[in-house]
Amino acid sequence: MLHTLESAPGSQKNRKRIGRGPGSTLGKTSGRGHKGQKSRSGSKFRIGFEGGQMPLHRRLPKRGFNNIFRVEFSIVNLVDIEASKKLDKGQVINMESLIDCGLVKSDRSPIKILGNGDISSPMKIEANKFSAAAEKKIADAGGTATLIK
Repeated sequence: MLHTLESAPGSQKNRKRIGRGPGSTLGKTSGRGHKGQKSRSGSKFRIGFEGGQMPLHRRLPKRGFNNIFRVEFSIVNLVDIEASKKLDKGQVINMESLIDCGLVKSDRSPIKILGNGDISSPMKIEANKFSAAAEKKIADAGGTATLIK
């Protein structure tokens, strides 16, 4: 059975055999044209090289500023915590529980709780940062907002 399998017609091409005389259309210069850097053996260019002309990546101006000390927070709103069906509101809500219920993707970035929405029941929430509105709403509902380092 396997010995009868064949490739689809046109799926396999023969390799170019260059430098095999004028009748092959790839004789003499072997498809490299006449003279110049690209016709020589061992010719290589680095990416973006424009023949000595000032390359595009150096002609264009630099823009903006990247702060290497910036801390990127994973943001969770109170409305998301309230609406989550997987989250046990009676237990302490921390990074592990937020990851388990899918509100936070990974534990690599710190968590910030924002005050968008309202909460009805008292909750104990642990996070790296809280907005002022979130802290107030948690306290008003009878819960506690604990900062973790």
